[in-house]
Amino acid sequence: MVGGLCACIDIGLFMLFAKVLGLPYMPVATATFVVATLANYFLSVRFVFVSGHRFVQKHEIALVFLVSGVGLALNALILWLSVEVGHFELLVGKLAATGTLFFWNFLARRLFVFGKLRH
Repeated sequence: MVGGLCACIDIGLFMLFAKVLGLPYMPVATATFVVATLANYFLSVRFVFVSGHRFVQKHEIALVFLVSGVGLALNALILWLSVEVGHFELLVGKLAATGTLFFWNFLARRLFVFGKLRH
């Protein structure tokens, strides 16, 4: 649920700013990814993962943003390949990028950052 909600935030804001308002899609993708990542962190420590289980909060947040930095690079690469190389519409590229990152974000946070899920 948290990942789906944050994906909706990311995609919704992306489409608003890039498609509706016509802003350049790569800077918009970066900004909306960061907003969705912040929302994801706060919702995840509330509903999904046990915060402070493996690391103190400041290290945990740093690791989340490190994992998210890799995710941001993957997001940009997939989006660019989809739009510039594959000539897909922005929404199709964004859905491909977000769908891929959905799995990366959860698995990387589970394995490298939090470790423990809430029950």
